[in-house]
Amino acid sequence: MPRVDPNNSTQYWWDRHLGGLSLMHADFTTHDYPQHTHDALVIAITEQGGSVVKSRGALQDATPSTLFVFNPEEPHGGWMGRSERWRYRSLYLTRHALDRVAGEVGVEMVPYFMRNTFADRDLIDAFLAMHLALEEGRDVFAERELLVGAFGTLFRRHGSGRRPIEAPPRDRTLLSSVVERMRAEYATDLRLEDLAAGVGLTTFQLIGLFKRTVGLTPHAYLTQVRLGMACRHLRHSPVLAEVATAVGFYDQSALNNHFKRCYGITPLQFARAAAA
Repeated sequence: MPRVDPNNSTQYWWDRHLGGLSLMHADFTTHDYPQHTHDALVIAITEQGGSVVKSRGALQDATPSTLFVFNPEEPHGGWMGRSERWRYRSLYLTRHALDRVAGEVGVEMVPYFMRNTFADRDLIDAFLAMHLALEEGRDVFAERELLVGAFGTLFRRHGSGRRPIEAPPRDRTLLSSVVERMRAEYATDLRLEDLAAGVGLTTFQLIGLFKRTVGLTPHAYLTQVRLGMACRHLRHSPVLAEVATAVGFYDQSALNNHFKRCYGITPLQFARAAAA
């Protein structure tokens, strides 16, 4: 198992027969996750100990009796709280993979989850069994059956056809323009004042726009964009200095710090797992 530091360890691997699904097995004694997002549906199951998770402006306890679900792009963070250890398993299913699973489950649209926590023992056991089977990698047929069964049950019991209340049209238009520029110019020396001026806002107004629409500051959102691109680069190259420069971080140290804080592992561990 790769080492993060003497007290924390994580294991990360990729499923080879279902593109878009990644798995993590973490064992932490000290770690804080800042508010961050994933471009994937996140499922997290605590095996031992626990943590405090912040999402939608509320604090919730992660315990072995709670299943956590975060919609794609939904901001969340967490810390150890009073627990001395937090051992958990998590799954990340990208939008493309979600659509494939929805098709196998037989639903026209991937549901949105109006809550983040579910006290559902059967479902927790189903996701744990699926995670363990994928980790062992011995029976593709059984793995697929467990995956479709677990997600089908999750969609049926807790999914909702509803969506969160959308931001006003003007906010959506402004946000879309800024995000599009971030995704196009993430590797450059972007300036907050330039992004604001580009859509006719003050910097203060731009910060408010991001907080009320995506729940992150512009800097935090840009960091997520850069980390997402770093993951793509790391699948093909473990040269961290080159990856850091390619995605817009100041140096390799900045890439390491942001990556470990948001994902709980180092970029090098990610690269090694992706190449395994």
